[in-house]
Amino acid sequence: MRTQVAIIGAGPSGLLLGQLLHKAGIDNVIIERQSPDYVLGRIRAGILEQIMVDLLHEAGVGDRVAKEGTVHHSIELVYKNTRHPIDVTGLTNGKVVTAYGQTEITRDLMDARQAAGLPTVYNAANVSIHGFDGAKPSVRYEKDGQTHELQCDFIAGCDGFHGVCRATVQDSITEYEKVYPFGWIGVLADVPPVSPHAVVYANSERGFGLCSMRSLTRSRYYVQCPIDDKVEQWSDDRFWDELRRRLDPAMAEAIVTGPSIEKSIAPLRSFVAEPMRFGRLFLAGDAAHIVPPTGAKGLNLAASDVKYLSTAFIEHYAEKSDAGIDHYSQRALARVWRAERFSWWLTSLMHRFPDTGGFGQKVQEAELEYLVNSEAMSRSLAENYVGLPLDFGKK
Repeated sequence: MRTQVAIIGAGPSGLLLGQLLHKAGIDNVIIERQSPDYVLGRIRAGILEQIMVDLLHEAGVGDRVAKEGTVHHSIELVYKNTRHPIDVTGLTNGKVVTAYGQTEITRDLMDARQAAGLPTVYNAANVSIHGFDGAKPSVRYEKDGQTHELQCDFIAGCDGFHGVCRATVQDSITEYEKVYPFGWIGVLADVPPVSPHAVVYANSERGFGLCSMRSLTRSRYYVQCPIDDKVEQWSDDRFWDELRRRLDPAMAEAIVTGPSIEKSIAPLRSFVAEPMRFGRLFLAGDAAHIVPPTGAKGLNLAASDVKYLSTAFIEHYAEKSDAGIDHYSQRALARVWRAERFSWWLTSLMHRFPDTGGFGQKVQEAELEYLVNSEAMSRSLAENYVGLPLDFGKK
């Protein structure tokens, strides 16, 4: 087999890249080690920057997000038992975010790929990449007891944090990492959101809490928990009780509870691998970087990688220019670090850290007081939340 671009990983970033390349007339094959059902079963992010929404329309899969996505104009901060809305749209000259689950994005992209008859290899075992430091890259994998080789011009590593692509070039990477001393217990439930705002961030002496709308009938809630907690320790009743304790009294009374559809504990980590290009191999999304979910940047950051990378491939084939390819890592990492900074700052502001005690809580509350009463600080939060432009900082 031969193709122009071999894409490793059939998550949202790999599927989106494949769809954008298809629209530009560039052949691509996606290779995924898991099954389609497994890929669709992953419950992840649901707050989309406009950049992500625009890319879905560019890829020809924007109909459902336009009809079913919920546009939001503000977020809400809770601290000292008081609520403070932040007018995101007003502070960013009209920009918005859209609530639409990552599972639905994946489904839209999978359906579009299948309808177009584009090749995707699921349940591929022992995937390995070769020759990316020369002119003839290839991908090998096992399927149904046979070994296959896919020759290509380029390899796009969209296979996540535990994928083969970054692992293959591990010795050539500089890694930057911060592991936080707590996790999030998250619950997905078919209950109406507690607030009309996209997201409610709660800072309390008991720890962080978050209320996120997935739709008008489905909500995602989180509370900060010890890193070594187990899901079995958190009954639905315990979760709802703890969440109420971290919200202001009026919101705690108004919250509608229900049985959890999905419940999991996620560790919080900041991680960046540099560079993101190795000859004809390119890393994108979680293969290259992880952000704490506090700022809702993981999926959106993967989307900006895909935008840079798809543009670079289109320039290579259509314009015979390798400028985008040569500058991909530099451009992507500049945006990565801006998102890492924002996610780190918001995480540091909203969570209870075990080594800071009462002093740390008072400093957080003082900074939150400054944030909600300073237009400049509120605007900075809003600008980062809706997503800085792809060419931000470019002279």
